[in-house]
Amino acid sequence: MFILANFLTAVATILNTLLTIYMYIIIARAVISWVNADPYNPIVNFLYKATEPVLYRVRRVLPDMGGIDLSPLLVLLAIFFLQKFAVSSIYDLAFRLKMGMGAGGITP
Repeated sequence: MFILANFLTAVATILNTLLTIYMYIIIARAVISWVNADPYNPIVNFLYKATEPVLYRVRRVLPDMGGIDLSPLLVLLAIFFLQKFAVSSIYDLAFRLKMGMGAGGITP
């Protein structure tokens, strides 16, 4: 079971790292949107291409807020939720498997 536990720990660590990187990309995109950045700049272009698919889906669901874009805030909240719920749950499951308690918490 320790192999599965180590695998789950690695998956949780990678997922947490990817979510953190994407969180910083979302924050950079929000900061770039406050200034008049050159859209042909490769960094700005990357930020738009990396975030627009997710932000567009969130914007479609949100009502019109009169020029205020809350989609980055909602995506950041979703990332925080995934880090606290999904990643923590995977870590806890891996710990239980490593300690021999199984998924249900009952020792065999």
